[in-house]
Amino acid sequence: MTTLIGFDFGPRKIGVAIGQTITGSATPLTTLRSRQDKPDWPAIEAIIGEWQPQAAVLGLPYNMDDTEESWTTQVRRFGRQIHGRFGLPVHLVDERLTTIEARQRLGPTARNPDAVDAMAAKLILETWLCEQH
Repeated sequence: MTTLIGFDFGPRKIGVAIGQTITGSATPLTTLRSRQDKPDWPAIEAIIGEWQPQAAVLGLPYNMDDTEESWTTQVRRFGRQIHGRFGLPVHLVDERLTTIEARQRLGPTARNPDAVDAMAAKLILETWLCEQH
């Protein structure tokens, strides 16, 4: 069994989920706020230390016309930082429509933006897991 950590990276906050290859499923974990326009590295380190994932999956934002979002370069940089800081392989997956699907799945709970971001991270991770089979 391989444990994976999934991220829904945003400039101000990052949704986090944990998943396993054996089940092909993921669980929303938390949403972390950026600190001084940077990821909350101590919190990320604590999560990685607790869960000991073997790889990270990061949602890559695209527009519906297949062009990259304006902040896609920040996402790629975050992926390089995850790899450099923690030695984890980083897999990128198209995250289009994950926030909309997360809101639909959450129903009334979708009013909580932190819940939406963590659910989007779960969906990103499960998308990658499905693509592996």
